[in-house]
Amino acid sequence: MTIRFIAMTTTMARHYQAGGADANGQKPETHLSDGDGVPCRHCLHNVRAGDKYLILSHRPFPSPQPYAETGPIFLHADECERYAQTDQLPEMFNKSSDFILRGYSCQDRIVYGTGGVVKTGGIADRAAELLKRDDVAYVHMRSARNNCFQCRIEMA
Repeated sequence: MTIRFIAMTTTMARHYQAGGADANGQKPETHLSDGDGVPCRHCLHNVRAGDKYLILSHRPFPSPQPYAETGPIFLHADECERYAQTDQLPEMFNKSSDFILRGYSCQDRIVYGTGGVVKTGGIADRAAELLKRDDVAYVHMRSARNNCFQCRIEMA
């Protein structure tokens, strides 16, 4: 089974980069990166020192509902190219030792028993294992420290 890592859509990124309201109805905040730990959810690269980035509230689900988690993310303030959907773990994720993986149903609901902290080297295998289940439509990869959304993982 082949998986693919999926970044935020370009349409959504451009909305935020143009000053569009975030999931809380607020305009994204603009900051200057010190180059440490500012992962863009669109290009899946860290924002370089001296570059501007946005902090905003993002809900990576099609509509609000009890399981549609909303939380802070970072995004380049200027347009960046979307990460190509591949089965390769984006390089920026290798800077952390572990992440949370959690499975979701086709109704965008958490599939209980699928969530857990996974060592970075085991992400692809665990995601593939979860995606083999009939009740899991996709997986979210989240920060193991702050639960921030990183990317979505699906079968290729």
